[in-house]
Amino acid sequence: MSRICELTGKGRLVGNNVSHANNKTKRTFLPNLQNVTLLSDALGKGVKLRVSTHGLRSVEHNGGLDNWLLKAGDDQLSANARKLKKEVAKKLAEKAA
Repeated sequence: MSRICELTGKGRLVGNNVSHANNKTKRTFLPNLQNVTLLSDALGKGVKLRVSTHGLRSVEHNGGLDNWLLKAGDDQLSANARKLKKEVAKKLAEKAA
């Protein structure tokens, strides 16, 4: 399972541990990923995603999963999230028509 947020695309970063003697060794900084179930108002069901805590805050700030998906670009979303975005857009189009 890759360590990438499904909504924001946030992944691992590479840096150095620096000792008191200024020795440098490689290390990785991992995002704080959580397995969460987000509720979709348009679909009327919960969706399980692996999201960073930063992404979770962004979803709440934008007014829910549906609003976040519609505003987000396809390049940062995972394949699962892009599929979900299409389903939400289709449901909202049906409701509008």
